[in-house]
Amino acid sequence: MSGLRRNAFSQASSFLALLLLLEGVMFSSSSPPSWPLDKVFQYIDLHQDEFVQLPGGQSLPIPPIILAHLGNDPKKPTVCFYGHLDVQSAHQDDGWLTDPYTLMEVDGKLYGRGATDNKGPVLAWINAVSTFRALEQDLPVNIKFILEGMEEAGSIALEELIRKEKDRFFSSVDYIVISDNLWLSKRKPALTYGTRGNSYFLVKVKCRDQDFHSGTFGGILNEPVADLVALLGSLVDSSGHILIPGIYDQVAPLTEEEKEMYEAIDLDLEQYRSSSQVEKFLFDTKEEILMHLWRYPSLSIHGIEGAFDKPGTKTVIPGWVTGKFSIRLVPHMNVSMVEKQVKQHLEDVFSKRNSSNQMAISMVLGVQPWIANTNDTQYLAAKRAIRTVFGTEPDMIQDGSSIPIAKLFQDIIQKSVMMLPLGAVDDGEHSQNEKINRWNYIEGSKLFAAFFLEMAKLH
Repeated sequence: MSGLRRNAFSQASSFLALLLLLEGVMFSSSSPPSWPLDKVFQYIDLHQDEFVQLPGGQSLPIPPIILAHLGNDPKKPTVCFYGHLDVQSAHQDDGWLTDPYTLMEVDGKLYGRGATDNKGPVLAWINAVSTFRALEQDLPVNIKFILEGMEEAGSIALEELIRKEKDRFFSSVDYIVISDNLWLSKRKPALTYGTRGNSYFLVKVKCRDQDFHSGTFGGILNEPVADLVALLGSLVDSSGHILIPGIYDQVAPLTEEEKEMYEAIDLDLEQYRSSSQVEKFLFDTKEEILMHLWRYPSLSIHGIEGAFDKPGTKTVIPGWVTGKFSIRLVPHMNVSMVEKQVKQHLEDVFSKRNSSNQMAISMVLGVQPWIANTNDTQYLAAKRAIRTVFGTEPDMIQDGSSIPIAKLFQDIIQKSVMMLPLGAVDDGEHSQNEKINRWNYIEGSKLFAAFFLEMAKLH
């Protein structure tokens, strides 16, 4: 979060979403429109500067969760769009070329914090809806919005609200669309059908609260750092294989259909390696790289708390240290089972060291993986819309990170959830000089409009 400050995207997003809520406009037609999308696309092209040129930013209070709806025709499908208006903090002296809270267009790229994560996609959805209204054309679907302002802080209170509104606001929802991730390439669109989960662990090794002088105590006690390094070193080998017994037992087997999807994905492996500034990956083929990013678990060691990490020298033996690591989970891994396996493994390793220190293990975060059915109506509609707008088939991808909101909606509301990204792989969400390309933003607005029409046809 960036405190109470929000850029111009936030002001426009909140204003337009609230406008939809307050106006409560409903369309009366009960059948999908037969007119072509030419006028819709032409309108978006003609008004693209209006969509980009937004009012100046200002300080605003942290926004509430916004629920909005447009239309309630029982003969039409109801599509609910989730988005968030908050952002990661940013400061120009962190390496930004421009003020991160002032939208700046350079060579067709719209720079600003939140441009791609997530205000650009939110506005693209609103652009699509407003275009139908501006042309006085019937909206092909009923629309609902859920827009929050605390996603970057863990979506505080969102789960409580979804459960509360399950049988009210969400009762008529047929499909949920999330556009909060990126393509795998710079120019080829994608559909996302899965994300990995995450189990985050802390392992603390303690001798006493105070540090020791290595000249006075070195060689006569079990040092906590040595114990911890041994524990962390027992988790994963140099090839990335997790060494915890049983950890792969729950992983879903690779099917031929899934294998073909990996083969069809457009990924220049050398360009991907070069842009990542990595000398060499652990695997040599596109398929192996993607499978180990998406459909196999991975274990990452994040840091050690309590150890001396300042510049210079200090002959200290830390009295206690805490190691931090996480495991990215995939279908059909279970958070509770993983927690049990991790604790048992570390306890076994620690007991063999015969250390007099104390060890404590805790799992501080547990997020289940999410997987969607790509044969759902809205995935078929999105594929058609992508062909209409971009003239190509989408890459069918997963996301190696965790996006808890997808699983949350799927479990509580029990309706189809789809992730339909707009941003390019180089948009730099959470990084300096975050951007969304004008082309992605405008064509993305068209994509959402085409998606509405395809949903009406297939529903």
